[in-house]
Amino acid sequence: MATLAEAKHKGRYIISEIKGSKALTRRLTELGMLRGKVITVIATSSSNSGLLIYFQGQRLAVSEQMGACIKILDVDSLEEQDLISLDEVALKKTCVVAKITGSKELRRRLMDMGLTKNTLVTVKQVAPLGDPLELILRGYKLSLRKQEAHNILVKEEEF
Repeated sequence: MATLAEAKHKGRYIISEIKGSKALTRRLTELGMLRGKVITVIATSSSNSGLLIYFQGQRLAVSEQMGACIKILDVDSLEEQDLISLDEVALKKTCVVAKITGSKELRRRLMDMGLTKNTLVTVKQVAPLGDPLELILRGYKLSLRKQEAHNILVKEEEF
């Protein structure tokens, strides 16, 4: 996992974590920069000048120091050969939803519950007999059967 300051190319990224001072974290939260939000890098940093991003309809300049506090995942790196199903993800691991398979009704139901492409999902718990799984996504908890989780293809986040 890289930081925003280390972004080498223009493109879309998902915010996976924000670390820094309490004041910085609060300010970024007020702007709407939360875990799971998508940002677009317009111009990368050249010689410690910072970088330019597009976020929620606004162009923002981000300093090198601020960019070092924002951990990101590249949206374009969600390649099909690296994908695993959600039921194979280890406990307490975070992953990004890349694709949802299955019948049209199942896909619709999962998307209605908030499981859409580029959503960060953490496997919080597994029931004693292995079914269902408890997930954390978009600030709430969701329980899914293993059979349903098998239809969700994800990419695990590297720490």
